[in-house]
Amino acid sequence: MPLTIRRAVTSDIDQIIDFNCRLAQETEGKTLDPVVVRAGVLAALNDPHKGPYYLAVDGDQILGQLQITFEWSDWRNGWYWWIQGVYVRTEARRQGIFRALYRHIENTARENKEVIGIRLYVERENHKAQKTYEEMGMNPSNYLIYERFYFME
Repeated sequence: MPLTIRRAVTSDIDQIIDFNCRLAQETEGKTLDPVVVRAGVLAALNDPHKGPYYLAVDGDQILGQLQITFEWSDWRNGWYWWIQGVYVRTEARRQGIFRALYRHIENTARENKEVIGIRLYVERENHKAQKTYEEMGMNPSNYLIYERFYFME
C-alpha cells in the first residue's frame, strides 16, 4: 500500500506517546514520564494552536511522525513552522519516511502565504540527521538555542 501523510487524531495518541518516549530515549538518553507525555500529546491533539502532529502511514501502520509548532515573527510579519518530535520506526528508517513528512509540511507551508519559513533544532552530535536536513535543502542557522526550565510541582 502506498505511503500516505495524514494529520493525527485522538485515536493515534498511544502511538504518538510511544514514539515520543522512544525519541527521547534514543536521542538524549532520557526516560520520559508517559503520564506527562500523554497529557501533553492530548493537549496538542485537542488544540490545533499547540501544534498538530502529522503521521506517515502505510495501510494501518504508522511508520513515522512529526509535529509542527508555531512562532510569530514581528520582524518578518509571518509564521515560522518549527518541526519537532520527528520519529521514524527503526525498521522503516532510510526509506524516505521523513522526506515524505517533510515534503508534505513544506508543500502545506508554501500554500499558506503567512508562513515565511520552516525551522527545526537538532542535537549538535547528530550528524546523520544534520546531513539529512541539509539534503532536504535546509541550512544551519546562525542562532544558538538557550533555555531555562521551570518545573511545576
